[in-house]
Amino acid sequence: MVANVKSAPLPRRIWLCADDYGISPGVNHAIRDLIERGRLNATSVMVVGPAIGRDEASALQAAAANNPRCAIGLHVTLTAPFRPLTMHFRPIDGGLFLPFPKLLRAGIMRRLDPEVIHTELMVQFSTFGELFGRVPDFVDGHQHAQLFPVVRDAFLTAVSDAAPNAWVRQGGRNQPLVRRLGTPKALVLDTLSAQFRRRAARANIAFNPGFAGAYDFSRQPDFGTLMQEFLDGLPEAGVIMCHPGVVDEILVSLDPLTVQREREYAFLGGEQFPPLLAANNVTLG
Repeated sequence: MVANVKSAPLPRRIWLCADDYGISPGVNHAIRDLIERGRLNATSVMVVGPAIGRDEASALQAAAANNPRCAIGLHVTLTAPFRPLTMHFRPIDGGLFLPFPKLLRAGIMRRLDPEVIHTELMVQFSTFGELFGRVPDFVDGHQHAQLFPVVRDAFLTAVSDAAPNAWVRQGGRNQPLVRRLGTPKALVLDTLSAQFRRRAARANIAFNPGFAGAYDFSRQPDFGTLMQEFLDGLPEAGVIMCHPGVVDEILVSLDPLTVQREREYAFLGGEQFPPLLAANNVTLG
């Protein structure tokens, strides 16, 4: 008689994506370091950022060459304090994109022009192509602007036009409602993502089946504890968003998320992270 031997379940393959490559040299350094060490397998590039150019793009491609499953995406940016690449983009505030609460409000009230947004996004796609010599593997949005009303339609049209084989990031979680209610920020993303997923499916654009990584940055919680929560229940091909970085003057001038980036960088580069992935039967490979 041959005994039945249950084989161990295959590890879940997920995307651990660092946002904001291009926002500052310190963030770029941290992201490249983690990619080279196999601690990240995706990053999205902010082509309107002050720390992106051919040298930084080449350095990122060199880092990714050592990590065969590393994806490089476009981090579409439509919010302040960054400037549009197109001359006639509207609305703007002092030459800058609107702050994200105003952009979200304008989208909800249908006060945005999808054609103007589409034009700006096509230029951002073109800039990515000039820097990297190819289209992005995936497309997401700074401050989740790709999910906003009106913006999402222009965004999905631009993806279809410029990178039809790329997947896009939605921000909805695969968790029971009771658990989701405890994180207001993530609950907003759940709501916005429901419409986004329906529109992406109608456009035959692939998207991630699950998402994690949203939390209250101002509370500066322990990132290792958060990572365990993010991994819990995340499906195969789900995305965890992260923001590792080294604080520098450029970052401080552009973004309120500073010290917590260094905490994320320390955890992802530290000794506790690989055992946590193994304990949850998760791989980035």
